[in-house]
Amino acid sequence: MLSQARRTVYGKLVRDRIPDIVEANGKVAVVRVLDDIDVVPALIAKLGEEAEELRTAASHGDRLGELADLREVLLALTIALGFSDEEVDDAAAKKRATRGSFDLRLWLQEVQG
Repeated sequence: MLSQARRTVYGKLVRDRIPDIVEANGKVAVVRVLDDIDVVPALIAKLGEEAEELRTAASHGDRLGELADLREVLLALTIALGFSDEEVDDAAAKKRATRGSFDLRLWLQEVQG
């Protein structure tokens, strides 16, 4: 009788060292390298995943870890889209100058008229 190995299907972008960590735990990681056309949608999906993990993070330390994950995904997405950190920083500064920041913590309840 053949024993069927347990497998978990993820189908998502992971950090570079995850396959090594999986294999260090005695399991086999099946991966493929994404083409240029596939990486941007995968990074955008990862951004949503990490944002949701931040939303549900319970502790201060967990929130810090999720913020770090978000920053890493944003960095990879910046590169994949062909921008530099400086370009993104400049665009953010321009938006901040014209639309403001989030310092005042304003919640727009409604607009009348």
